[in-house]
Amino acid sequence: MKYLLWLVLIFSPFINANEQPIKGFGNYYNVPQHDEINDSTVFKIAFDVGDGAKKGEQNNSMNSLARFINMHVAHGVKPENIQLALVVHGSASVDVLANSEYKKRFNADNKNQALIEQLLANNTKVYVCGQSATHFKVTPALLIEGVKMSLSAMTAHAQLQQQGYTLNPF
Repeated sequence: MKYLLWLVLIFSPFINANEQPIKGFGNYYNVPQHDEINDSTVFKIAFDVGDGAKKGEQNNSMNSLARFINMHVAHGVKPENIQLALVVHGSASVDVLANSEYKKRFNADNKNQALIEQLLANNTKVYVCGQSATHFKVTPALLIEGVKMSLSAMTAHAQLQQQGYTLNPF
């Protein structure tokens, strides 16, 4: 029985994110038969997250960026050819607070900080909407290091589009 469990774990189609660029996040399923991805493919994609996580929990919408990176690198896309942007607004604005501030406000650790730090280290830009941030009393000094304050989410998306980013519909 012990060996059967070991075999199931080894050959599971669910890939362990610990072997991927983004550690501890971004699990995905291996799809052995899929349309080929050309090795010269460059992805420039913006993700929009407006719904905040429950206090003290991870924002699963932000985890989609880790999934995108891990999944595509595992299937042959060069990491430098994956350029993502995360635009955060609405109640998700507090999800990019540095852990010290998040803990003061919600008496819990910010489960998004480790993910955001790894995304930033893996060619991802992260913007928070200045309008939402102001509403939620989030200032640039309170953000996770590397997160930038945009005038608005609309501004960030418009500028990213001008830089060749497409908007991920999920």
